Amino acid sequence: MRKKLLALTLCLAMSATMLAGCGSKNSATEEKATTEPAATTEATAEPAATTEAAVTEGCPGVEGLNIGVCIYKFDDNFMTLYRNELQSYLEAGGATVTVMDGKNDQAEQTNQIQNFITEGVDVLIVNLVQSSAAQQITDQCNTAGIPVVFINREPDDAEKQRWTDNGVKATYVGANAKQSGTFQGEIVLALPDKGDINGDGKVSYVMVVGDPENVDAQYRTEFSIKALTDAGMKVEKLDEQRGDWDQARGQEIVANALTANGDAVEVVFCNNDAMALGAKQAIEAAGRTVGKDIYLLGVDALTDALEGVIAGTITGTVFNDHIGQSHAAAEAAASFAAGETLESLIGVDYIKVTQDNAQEILDLLQ
Repeated sequence: MRKKLLALTLCLAMSATMLAGCGSKNSATEEKATTEPAATTEATAEPAATTEAAVTEGCPGVEGLNIGVCIYKFDDNFMTLYRNELQSYLEAGGATVTVMDGKNDQAEQTNQIQNFITEGVDVLIVNLVQSSAAQQITDQCNTAGIPVVFINREPDDAEKQRWTDNGVKATYVGANAKQSGTFQGEIVLALPDKGDINGDGKVSYVMVVGDPENVDAQYRTEFSIKALTDAGMKVEKLDEQRGDWDQARGQEIVANALTANGDAVEVVFCNNDAMALGAKQAIEAAGRTVGKDIYLLGVDALTDALEGVIAGTITGTVFNDHIGQSHAAAEAAASFAAGETLESLIGVDYIKVTQDNAQEILDLLQ
């Protein structure tokens, strides 16, 4: 089992080197990057299989610790993968772990955090419902002397700087959402026609946004298109709608966009794979063919999306490394509990996924 985890790590590192434009952990940190939004409620994933393959020994330094984990909502596929991996890694190391479902309600999650503080947990790991709640929660934890590791939804730069300035035991562990958007654009640029299927000199696109208030969604939306324009491509936005990371919403938005714009739609960008899977259903229902008369991009590398990339029904996705992120978060918790000082941001890279490497990643995650 340990060999399989090492193989995964080495494979992803090699893929990052071979795929043009891949960043480094240092670059993620320097850009004060963000992470991943949540995934969705609809898409299908296989958290149990992933966790079994990845966790072979426990997190060092957590034995005997009582750790509270707050997840923004349980019925989210990416965060299901993440929390299962996180819990397994911590418990295999000997920690007592309690995981709470915030039910996408910040007031509910804030109450859960207060209960953990009253209980006297050693460390908190928090996937915020709302990134704007970071200051309040950090202050509550700091007053109680409890370190906090934020995951998946990044507090803003001013808040992270406050931790550094005031010596607050808080950090954010996550991937660089700017990088994930850039990678989507670079996948399009690597296509023979660079996304300009009809040859009119511009890329006409539809953007399906996760949550416009989520900084990850903002960066994925912005940087996917910026990658095209930075490369000299002209673009035309035909439609941009909020999909709330949800597969059914992705299907509805893209179905409407295709009805309204017809063959003019050349590329559909989705901020996550769940919405891309919905978009795929809409594209097929409209009689369009991915790779022939339209392109489709997602983020997360969920199982169904990887299978779609392999089959050619999805152009590409970006691997949001829940294994690397969850392990880094657990290890940050251990470091805080040991009295260490951490940087305000611990970055984990994304990986571009196309037909060239989708099967390899799928095999290693199963």
